[in-house]
Order: sequence, then structure tokens, then C-alpha cells
Amino acid sequence: MRIDFRNKRIEKVCTDADAARKKYGADVARRIEQRMAEIDAADTVEMMIQFHIGRCHALTGNRQGQYAVDLVHPLRMVFTKDGETVQVATIEEIVDYH
Repeated sequence: MRIDFRNKRIEKVCTDADAARKKYGADVARRIEQRMAEIDAADTVEMMIQFHIGRCHALTGNRQGQYAVDLVHPLRMVFTKDGETVQVATIEEIVDYH
């Protein structure tokens, strides 16, 4: 999948390991890097859900249309998808939505 970002701040955290380490710590920074590679390698969000990549799951309620992958408990990387045949994952935020 192609990856886009909601804003420059989330893009910096997701693409710059030093920025991620500074904001979230070393464990979360490593997991962000891992999840970004998994999203990039996957063909579709449905594939990620089917093979339980990053415990990818669809969200419900006021987050309908969004998906999440686990980072370090309780943080999740939340993203949306655009397109059906060629999908684009837009990283929305890193958050504890529980």
C-alpha cells in the first residue's frame, strides 16, 4: 500500500526514528518503524486483517471507517484507507483511544 499522512507532525514521527524516540521512547519508536514497514509491504488493509498483521482491526462507533494496529500497549496507530484496488493508507494519529 502507499502511505500518506494526515499532517507533517505525524509524518515526522512515523518516518524519523529520532523524532519517534524523543516523543514516545525507544520501544514505541521500534514498533512504529515495524508497523510502517508492514503497512508498506501489504497489498490491502483486508490482507492485514486476514493475516492478523499488527493485530490490524476495523474500528467502530465514532471511529467508523478507521483501522488500527497495535504499537506498545495502550498506544495504537490509527489510519484510514482510500481506494479499493490500489489502496492508500493515511496515517491519522498515534493514540490511546481506550
